[in-house]
Amino acid sequence: MPRPYQPSLLRLLHGLTAALLPLAWLSGLVVYSRYDGRWGRLPVALPGDWIDLHGSIGVALWPVALLFGLYALSIGRWRLRQLGNALPLLALGLAVGSGKAMQEDWLRQGQLHHLAYHLHLLAWVLLALAVPLHLLELGRRGGVALAGSMLSLSLRSNDQPRDWWPQIQAVWRRP
Repeated sequence: MPRPYQPSLLRLLHGLTAALLPLAWLSGLVVYSRYDGRWGRLPVALPGDWIDLHGSIGVALWPVALLFGLYALSIGRWRLRQLGNALPLLALGLAVGSGKAMQEDWLRQGQLHHLAYHLHLLAWVLLALAVPLHLLELGRRGGVALAGSMLSLSLRSNDQPRDWWPQIQAVWRRP
């Protein structure tokens, strides 16, 4: 059986998301523990300005998530029929969107009643469920070979960065 190949733009956007998302999720856990903690706190208080760190990671994640979402809705839209792909992307969109709607001083001032904050917490829980589901689906659909194709640095001749824009344009030209 031939080894699967994933488009290079997908691998880039997916890889950047996979690098930033755990940082955002874990820093969000520390922020929640320090400023909210209604449903539990971490056993140790970590020093530092975690709200600003979490916000900075979110600022870096925002354009990546936007591009990844646009990719998924155009070139990769057929992959969204699988819950293991659609749910993480929806949770990511909810997390980034609700995070952009928040003000960093809300938590510092103890304002835990804002809708954007509740949506952000929901997104945090959804991501905690969606990422393992995504990994389970990866194992079920293609296992090590599929995971390896996502981690591969090899490029086909028609899948260079210069080919990305024509690939995207071709999707919009299809009848």
